[in-house]
Amino acid sequence: MRIVLHIGPDHVGAPRLQQVMDARREALLDLGVLYAHAPGSRNHTRLYMAVTDPDHVDPLRFNRGFEHADRQALLRETVTEELAREVDRYRPETLILSAAQLGSSLHRRSELARLHAMLMPLSDDIRIVAHIDEPARLLTRIYADQIFEGRATPLEQELTLARGGNWWVDCIERLPQIDPAAGQFEEVQGAPFWLDYPALVEFWEGEFGLGSVSLRSYDAAAFAAPTVTDEICTAFGVDGQIGLADAGQIAAAPSAAWLARGRQLNALLLRLLKRGDRSLPRQLWRSFVSELEIGGDAIDPGSLAAISTLFRNDLDELVHEHPGLSPALLRAPKRRAPWAEADPGMGFRASQYLVAYMYRIDRATESGRNPAEAAAEPAPAERQPEPPRPSPAARAVMPPLAMRKYETLKTSSYAPHNRLGRVNEEDLAAAFDPAPPRLLPEGSSGNVIVGCMKNEAPYIVEWVAYHRAIGVDNFLIYTNGCEDGTDQILDRLQEMGVVQHRLNDDWQGNSPQQHALNRALDEPVIKTADWIIHIDVDEFINVRCGNGTLDDLFARAPQATNIAMTWRLFGHNDIRELRDDFVIDQFETCAPKYCPKPHTVWGFKTMFRNIGAYEKISCHRPNKLAKGFEDKVRWVNGSGRDMTQEAAKNGWRNSKKSIGYDLVQLNHYALRSAESFLIKRQRGRALHVDRSIGLNYWIRMDWSDHRDLTIKRNIPRLRAEYDRLMSDPVLRARHDSGLDWHRAKAAELHAQPEFQELYEQALKVRLNGTERAAYALALDMES
Repeated sequence: MRIVLHIGPDHVGAPRLQQVMDARREALLDLGVLYAHAPGSRNHTRLYMAVTDPDHVDPLRFNRGFEHADRQALLRETVTEELAREVDRYRPETLILSAAQLGSSLHRRSELARLHAMLMPLSDDIRIVAHIDEPARLLTRIYADQIFEGRATPLEQELTLARGGNWWVDCIERLPQIDPAAGQFEEVQGAPFWLDYPALVEFWEGEFGLGSVSLRSYDAAAFAAPTVTDEICTAFGVDGQIGLADAGQIAAAPSAAWLARGRQLNALLLRLLKRGDRSLPRQLWRSFVSELEIGGDAIDPGSLAAISTLFRNDLDELVHEHPGLSPALLRAPKRRAPWAEADPGMGFRASQYLVAYMYRIDRATESGRNPAEAAAEPAPAERQPEPPRPSPAARAVMPPLAMRKYETLKTSSYAPHNRLGRVNEEDLAAAFDPAPPRLLPEGSSGNVIVGCMKNEAPYIVEWVAYHRAIGVDNFLIYTNGCEDGTDQILDRLQEMGVVQHRLNDDWQGNSPQQHALNRALDEPVIKTADWIIHIDVDEFINVRCGNGTLDDLFARAPQATNIAMTWRLFGHNDIRELRDDFVIDQFETCAPKYCPKPHTVWGFKTMFRNIGAYEKISCHRPNKLAKGFEDKVRWVNGSGRDMTQEAAKNGWRNSKKSIGYDLVQLNHYALRSAESFLIKRQRGRALHVDRSIGLNYWIRMDWSDHRDLTIKRNIPRLRAEYDRLMSDPVLRARHDSGLDWHRAKAAELHAQPEFQELYEQALKVRLNGTERAAYALALDMES
């Protein structure tokens, strides 16, 4: 096996290559190429963080809770084991690893030796690939990013170094002393030593061998094009084609005036932090600089001609040594007047902005060391409490990998908690007022849910009644392979004019659900809808604003064309047997609102305006953005905040940046009672009781250490509509028949040893949020 190690560096297209390789993982595997998942989903930041020297704390290690040597050592052990396991599973001919920080941060021999030692057990055939750009052009991008991270020194730092004797050595000698709490990081305040490309090659080849490094040119326009996959195949030695990528975007450079404002503010912030009595989370710092935005021209690379001149001869020699370099792309920009910091404009005074920001800085400081709200530095060692140990119940069931995940997770910024948003779940049980009837204009089918069901008889009428009560006007439901009378219940609801039911038993392709959704696009009820919503029968739209209706939600996000409703996963609430009671009343224990890992917790479903912007409905969202609609869609999160850039083209889960529950969330009752879980896991093949599909699903979904009562405010309006529907004797009889089928199925499964064992194992799993997240992360690595 050959290992191709892509070291970036930063700002030369690594995120684009990583995005495409992530999307093309299956195609790469078909060609014998593994783009590893274990070191990170896209950028292999975990690999990078694992190999830096213990005292070389960068913003990534600091923000993610790996600044302490013991936790970094645990990370290194975990990444090594997980990567070896992934390679053993797929046995690829080529392993690709990519972390942009490797090329732009590592400068100590010990770090390369540590990286080499991690990779050698996998293969001794290791090739290094780096993309480069003309140094002056690249320096403008580096400088802009550093400003947003807190850089306080102007570009005069680099222009002075250009007059020295050895760029690599001089830059490293002048790197700041690392002090995370004071905002001092080598990567932020220091000059980019790695612009000395010959020294970069010599550094890496000194560890991995002469000729192991290949340099390639970065072409922004080509990287944004769908044919960027050709560059991936060529650069990483992929023998074959992996298809075309989605088109990328070239971000506009910030204005020189904006950067001048940011640098001046950073200088004051660093002075403030040096006093030691305040902390400033990196995200908050970045938002301060973002709020200083002002228009104008970007920095002209030609004003940094001294940098171009310094490296001109080196680039000419490198072009001859590395076939992947293009002389045209490395041509120096036209010389301009030497750089001078731009006028920040409009009489800007950084001190005035600092005074305005002090309230937010003080709030972040007072918030303690809450990673979600402050992401601040840990308390001094003498005051830092000992992180909690796993409970005895957790130690009894969690395997070693899960225990290691727990140690990593518990003090990181990904540790789950419930301190997010404005709503206090415990205080919101008061009933909503009755909702007024909805009158639809002629030719409109209003708010429409399209969904798929199989063997859901006990839950259908509640789900339909609930959503009718909050403002859903029509339902288009597809079924296949039903045994419990689900199809008969839906047929009766169709006869009553409540839903439209379609059989989907003739589905084709990989998914009956996707087959149904494709068919739905031709249905009149979808074509004439105002809003389209695809959710399942175990998901309830919980509007947490106004009077709890969809109209109240739409009024608070009037510009939105797409609303991402983030899941709130609800556990079984110690309810074992199947009951004929409302789901939304039985189950109130749930996941914390802040839970960025594992990835399923922050999955979302999307309601979207029917404006023709997308050509396809998929499980979590509409897909295939139509040409001409790029500037017409506006996605908002569950708090009404814009997340268009993150979600317009792909994605089905929220990030720490886009999470929000203040206006709406999607209550996801994936388990319901323990008996209901048994029936759900039995559905389909009998082998669905194996560990990976049975108990593992329970571990991922049975979140039970927080409570959310907000949806219960809808019970009176749900009861009124439910009773109205169930007054129909035929519907009542079919509901009761379906309930009897499920109870009989539960008794049948209890009598089967493998299902009874699964039932008993599930009830023994008692984990808090951090333990459950750690266990789920370990399962994700094993599966």
